Amino acid sequence: MKSILSVLAAVAVSVSALAQTADEVIDKHIEAIGGKDNWRKVTSMKMEATVSTQGMDIPIAIYQVHNKAMKQEINVMNMVGYVIMTTEGGWNFLPFMGQTAPEPMTADDLEVGKENLDIQGELLDYKAKGHSVELLGKEDVDGTECYKLKLTRKSGRATTYMIDTKTNYIVRSISKVKANGQEVDQTQNYSNYQKQAFGIVLPLSMENSGLPAPLVVGKVEVNPTIDKSVFEVKK
Repeated sequence: MKSILSVLAAVAVSVSALAQTADEVIDKHIEAIGGKDNWRKVTSMKMEATVSTQGMDIPIAIYQVHNKAMKQEINVMNMVGYVIMTTEGGWNFLPFMGQTAPEPMTADDLEVGKENLDIQGELLDYKAKGHSVELLGKEDVDGTECYKLKLTRKSGRATTYMIDTKTNYIVRSISKVKANGQEVDQTQNYSNYQKQAFGIVLPLSMENSGLPAPLVVGKVEVNPTIDKSVFEVKK
């Protein structure tokens, strides 16, 4: 009996230490990207970015209002399309893909899209948001030693973050998404972190496995006034 109790006590201590270590990793990460207080001040953001593919530079404007709305406006050969997500729903209008009118998002895309409305980051105040985290040790990412941190949202959907042990920046995220009825891994790499207004630090290059080329951000505005008409569904 004493042996069993000792084992159980050791397991309890190990679990507690692991949870504490996960929080320490998160705290260092948030401090590296500007700190909790600065990020809590971020209520809106606008970015101007470019995806360069097949000899074309595709401009993308991104509008975000924290926990309320997001829009990606995409210009391909003077045809302007968009992806809009709000707390009420999500819509796509991509005329360069043959669409002639806005279409509602699928239930799967809607679930993921609503998670992206949190522009302050899911790791910030994750417990208050109903999420949980687990530290899975360390792993090498293209020669960079990283902490492997798994975040499970209150919805049950999980994302694994690879956090550089030296810079404490996220260098990769891996999420489960549904495509054509099947669950697949979507990988996103982050680089070129730069300081912005309010002292927050953002990656200005993002390479998503779902995009043909990296998204390169050229301009960032923090807390701009964004009129609600930006998020209206129009043809």
